[in-house]
Amino acid sequence: MSPNPPPAPSPSSPAVIEALAWVHVREGRLLCVLPEGKDRLYIPGGKREPGESDEQAVARETLEEVSVVLRPGTFHQVAVIDQEAHGQAPGTRVRLLCYGAEHDGEIVPDNEILETAWISYAERERCAPAIQDLVELLHVRGQLT
Repeated sequence: MSPNPPPAPSPSSPAVIEALAWVHVREGRLLCVLPEGKDRLYIPGGKREPGESDEQAVARETLEEVSVVLRPGTFHQVAVIDQEAHGQAPGTRVRLLCYGAEHDGEIVPDNEILETAWISYAERERCAPAIQDLVELLHVRGQLT
């Protein structure tokens, strides 16, 4: 888990947004959130702040968005998703680093999050494209119903 940001894109390459996110599956459904101003569901997460490790960024964003504390020492990478970035300039891509971790506290929407939702495979169309890819992957692995 490197704290170093990706290299800046060259003028001829598409812009890439690197984001980190918490993957939490319960009873065959994926925890998703609806941020203010968005028309699709995402998973808790966001961009790294300067000097943050992957774990620190995921833990901070998760606490800010759904009010839970991720337990140090329980982090594991679930997936890296590369997909067109929803709601961004054409050609912009998102590189979503997805981590699982155990948590303490009750999941409650906070800050810019309007609501939480538990998404099954059949409901994946409600999600942003990168999250749809994650749902597909989790379904293939037998983690989502």
